[in-house]
Order: sequence, then C-alpha cells, then structure tokens
Amino acid sequence: MIQYSSEVRAALVEKRPLVALESTIISHGLPRPKNLEVALEVEEIVRSEGATPATIAIIDGVIHIGLEKTELDRVANDENFTKASIRDLATATASGLSAATTVAATSHIAHLSGIEFFATGGLGGVHRGAQESWDESADLLALANIPVLVVCAGVKSILDIQATLERLETLSVPLIGYRTKKFPGFYLPDSGYTIEHEAKSAAEIGAIWRARKEVGTANTGLVVANPTPLPLNPTLHERLLKDGLAKARENSVTGKAVTPFLLEFFHANSDGESLKVNIEIIKSNSRLAAQIASS
Repeated sequence: MIQYSSEVRAALVEKRPLVALESTIISHGLPRPKNLEVALEVEEIVRSEGATPATIAIIDGVIHIGLEKTELDRVANDENFTKASIRDLATATASGLSAATTVAATSHIAHLSGIEFFATGGLGGVHRGAQESWDESADLLALANIPVLVVCAGVKSILDIQATLERLETLSVPLIGYRTKKFPGFYLPDSGYTIEHEAKSAAEIGAIWRARKEVGTANTGLVVANPTPLPLNPTLHERLLKDGLAKARENSVTGKAVTPFLLEFFHANSDGESLKVNIEIIKSNSRLAAQIASS
C-alpha cells in the first residue's frame, strides 16, 4: 500500500535528509494551474537547501511518498481527489480512492516512513465557537502523538488562536518561534499572542529536536512557527475575516467545511493578495524545514 518515488527511496537508503510535503494545498488549496507550478517550485526549494522533497498523496489506493512528475500533475489536475485525514487512510487505501493528505495524515505517513521533518502552510486548531460545537482539528492530536517536526506559519487566523495555543500546551506539544516571540496567524506575522521560546537559526532548532530524545520527550511533534515574509494588510484581513464569518453563517456552513469556505472567501475577495501570501508561506516554510533537516 506504500510506494516510494525513486528520489525518496534513494535518499532513505543513503540516509540523506528528507522533508515531507502535504498534497492538500496542491489539490484543494491553490487554483489551477498555479498549484502545479508552486508544487514544482517548492520541491526545487527543498532540493536547493540540500534535502529531498517527499510530497505525499494517495493515488488509486496506494500511498505515495514522493511523487513523480506525472503523479504530481494528476494531484494538481484530477478533480476526483478527495481529502484524507488519519481516520480516512484505511478506507482510502482499501477502496482504491485517490486523496490529498491533510497535515495530520501527512505527519502520520511521514513518521511511518522514517521522515522527521515536514513543511506545511498553517496548522488546523480549535475552531471559533468550539465550546459549543467541539470542533477541533485532528492536527492537534496528531501533533501530540506523532514525533514529526512541523514548520508552519502558525495556525490559520480564522481559528480561535488563544484556545489552540492552550490545547497545544495541554497536549505538551513544544512550540518554537523562528526569530520571533510573536505567534504568527498565517496571513499575519503577529496574531496578538506570544511564544515562550525563540530560535535564531535552523541549526538551533535542529539541536532542540535532537535534545528531545536525550530528555525523554520525543513522543510528540514539535511546532516551528515561521512568520510569513509577505503579510496581508491587517485592515484588509480584519474586514475579510468579519465578512467571511458572516457569509459562512448566512450559508449555514459549519464544521470542517468552515475553513475551506473562509480560505476561498479570502482568495475571492482580496484581489489575489491572500493567494500571494499563501504561496510565499509554503515556500518560506519549505526552505526552513529543509535547512533544519540538513543541519
């Protein structure tokens, strides 16, 4: 049920650094044909920093760790791809489905294959109103139980950031800010909340990651919060968030449908600005993850 690309297989055999990359951003997060262009560019960024990219997806029931060019093209352009989290993996593979993997599923598969480093855009977390809906991303439990280092631009600003940070603390998931003590909110470099620990370099983060094994805390993931290099205008962000939440309520959008609805609302109503930020985020995070993996 698992197939490695020739590039990833060689890196595993030769014990060269690898960086896992999710496929949901390709199939569902970016518009065509920009999604394929960005996916290829991100892989080249990882290679340029001395690591091997391992984009993960499920194709016709087979888990692919690393994608050949034709497979990457299919993920980007096949409209039949669904999204798979951890709980969907057995169903997808047994049923021969094709699916892009979420942060949680990508972390799980990366760990299965011995890949310790993973770059994504923004984490999922506790949703607004979760005290009534109990709506919380599977990303949080994955971080608590899967020892993979995840480089991200914080959590998506459309979530309840304070509650998400509280949950990460409760779950004992370590959080490191890269050259910042301000917790980023995806589109914004500062969500208004602080981070206790800051690292100044990729090498310092690598040392922290290795030290976890020495002190017996290597059973969880580690979140590296890397602020976006191209933030969205805060005033525009606030307006889009307010209008998007109102539109979601108007259309009775609830549960896991809220996040993609709001992200699409941002893309459709920001004159392309949120898309530019989204692309720069994944590029920046992939570069940092590769630097950490190579340190």
